[in-house]
Order: sequence, then C-alpha cells, then structure tokens
Amino acid sequence: MKLWEKNTQVNKEIERFTIGRDREMDLYLAKYDVMGSMAHITMLGHIGLLTQEELQLLLTELRKIYATAEKGEFIIEEGIEDIHSQVELMLTRKLGDVGKKIHSGRSRNDQILLDLKLFTRTEIKEIAKATEQLFYVLIAQSEKYKQILMPGYTHLQIAMPSSFGLWFGAYAESLADDMLFLQTAFRICNRNPLGSAAGYGSSFPLDRSLTTRLLGFESLNYNVVYAQMGRGKMERNVAFALASLAATLSKLAYDACLFNSQN
Repeated sequence: MKLWEKNTQVNKEIERFTIGRDREMDLYLAKYDVMGSMAHITMLGHIGLLTQEELQLLLTELRKIYATAEKGEFIIEEGIEDIHSQVELMLTRKLGDVGKKIHSGRSRNDQILLDLKLFTRTEIKEIAKATEQLFYVLIAQSEKYKQILMPGYTHLQIAMPSSFGLWFGAYAESLADDMLFLQTAFRICNRNPLGSAAGYGSSFPLDRSLTTRLLGFESLNYNVVYAQMGRGKMERNVAFALASLAATLSKLAYDACLFNSQN
C-alpha cells in the first residue's frame, strides 16, 4: 500500500501504465531531495522543532546519502514507492524515530516541487552555459568571415549577395533571444515552494526565508496555494524555452545541409 492510499484497491495494470518509470526517474532527483531535506531540518533546528543533537545526527546521515547519490550508487529498493520514502527509510533504519522528524512541517507535495525546481535549475544552467559558448563561437566566426561572400537564399533559390559573417551573426542573435527565454524559465523555477506543504501551509512557525537562502533561491512562492497551483507551469515555461532554442539549432543544421548540396 502506498503512503497516500486508503482502503481502495487499485487496478495493477492502470497503476503500471500511469507510474511507468517513476522510480527510475526519481534517481535523477536523489541528491536534490537530500539537499532539500538538509535545508528543511536546518530550519527545523532553527525554530526549535529539532534539538541540536537530532539535527547533527540527521545531517551526518543525509551527507552520507548525498555522497552515495553523487557517486550514482543510490537505489530505490523494491517495494519502496519513491525517492522521498527511500531517504526517510534509510534515516529511520539508522536513527529510529528521529529519522521520521524530517517530514515535520512538510508535505510530499512541496517536497517534490522543491526537488524538481532544484533539478531543473541546475539543468537550465548547463544548457545556458553551452548556449553561451556556442553564441561566442558564432560571433567569432561572424567577424572572421564577414568579408567572405555567399549567396543569400529566398524560397531555396539564390537571390541576393550575402556573406558568411552575416549568416553566422544571424544565428548568434537568435541564440541571444533564446537566452532570454531560458533566463525567464530559470527565474520562474528559482522560487522556493518549500513550506507550502500540501497547498495550505503549516501550523508550525516555519522560516521559509531561511530555507530560501540556504537553497540559493532568488525568492519564494509567497502564496502557498499558488506554489501548488504552479505544478506544470514551470515545466511548460522550460519546454517553451527549449523549443525556441531547438528551433534555432534546427534551422542552423538545415542551412548547413543546404550549403552542402551541389548548389
């Protein structure tokens, strides 16, 4: 039985279809789940919901789990639903009931939102870095070949005199626009949902500003309802930014194929 299930039987075929590779995909979130838990319990210690002894015990074990995830050796055991359950299980095996305290003032809802935002934020940075590198390569080529003539095409027909420099520069500028979309997607995902719990906050005096600083977020999702309403919105914005970038790269590749034709 899942943690969220009641006394209702689930069709196993439907469950397999809808869950699919969830546990496998959760492994990508392992270190981010641990990072979120470390920030959360540090905050719990700060507001007095954990003793300093409990905090240090939990941090020590979480650092070990993080190291395992970093090495790619973290696994979700058979019968364990997801990354959250696996981490908590590992802690309770080592620390008993103290391990269960990491969930105080937190829901699986804000926990998975946090994991996804931390993961997505990292991946956007990597994509933006690669995009920036390509931008400067194209700018350098644009300057280098600005006097080298090439035909300008209209409807796949030679139409006007142009230069390789102009062509390289066009794609550099297109990438600059794509970077604006990436930056916007990054800013949307760079807001802390932790502390919104299941969408209505917590009765505990959580210090959401502290976890925001600890996790390096620019800001937080101030409205706890919106934090949960935002499910899928971040992903749509990232997908839109990536689609814009992919369109630029697709056009560049198409041009390269065209220029390698007999014409």
